[in-house]
Amino acid sequence: MAHKFDLADLQAFAAVARLGSFRAAAQSIHLSQPALSRRIDKLEAALGVRLLERTTRRVDLSQVGREFARKVQSLLDELDSTLLGLDELALQRTGLVTVACVPSATRYFLPAVLRRFHLRFPRIRVRLHDAHAHEVLGTVLSGEADFGLNFIGRQEAAVDFTLLMRDPFVLACRRDHVLARRGSLRWSDLQGHALLSMGPSSGNRLLLDRALAGLADRPQPVFEARHVQTVLGLVEAGLGVAAVPRLAMPTGKTALVALALTEPEVDREVGLITRHGSRLGPAAEILHGFILDSRPP
Repeated sequence: MAHKFDLADLQAFAAVARLGSFRAAAQSIHLSQPALSRRIDKLEAALGVRLLERTTRRVDLSQVGREFARKVQSLLDELDSTLLGLDELALQRTGLVTVACVPSATRYFLPAVLRRFHLRFPRIRVRLHDAHAHEVLGTVLSGEADFGLNFIGRQEAAVDFTLLMRDPFVLACRRDHVLARRGSLRWSDLQGHALLSMGPSSGNRLLLDRALAGLADRPQPVFEARHVQTVLGLVEAGLGVAAVPRLAMPTGKTALVALALTEPEVDREVGLITRHGSRLGPAAEILHGFILDSRPP
């Protein structure tokens, strides 16, 4: 018979059995008392027995509860021992993972993920192939990279795409620029201002060209550069403004601000790409999972 309770319910019951108090048990496992009570109620309902005898002053185990508490504690101790063994095995795991990634998404996602990954699997090496979106796609399709972090590939039949987040395009301008005082802007508001842009070969430029194709008064760039960071450098130097992905904006103290762009709002889908039908190796699968776990809520 399937019982509808989980590990967290057993841990809650074990804490109450060990400490004899809902308040102390809730504090020990970082739950509120009402949340702890709901877990105990759920466990008792699933088992169909009374595990605890509650009074206004104290909590005692029932006869069934005492026997169950011993078995639960033994189970949890064995689980802890097993997980410790897995951690020790993790320290010995070796391998090489190659990840192709666009620079802006790399800076946002990977540092914290790679830090956690290296602490857990210090003997697994990670090779980053940072490149333009089309090159990232080609590197994954050719098998040179285990998987990729990209904003193109969703429409490719040969690619499996897992969405991580949506990244809106914003207007980058200097803090002393006349447009910086605006909370948000329409694309038509950029008329009359020097616009910088990525070149026609850029994946970001292609995405913008498609999204803005029907815009009658679409502003035209007066300066173009291949790399987003080069464009941002020109904006910071005072040569104009630029529409860039929010992830590409510099963090910390900077002379630039990011303004929302509307009518239309344009974003890009950032996700993990793998070759359709391919199977990741053990090390690559672990890192792939770490990145998935980092997805914004």
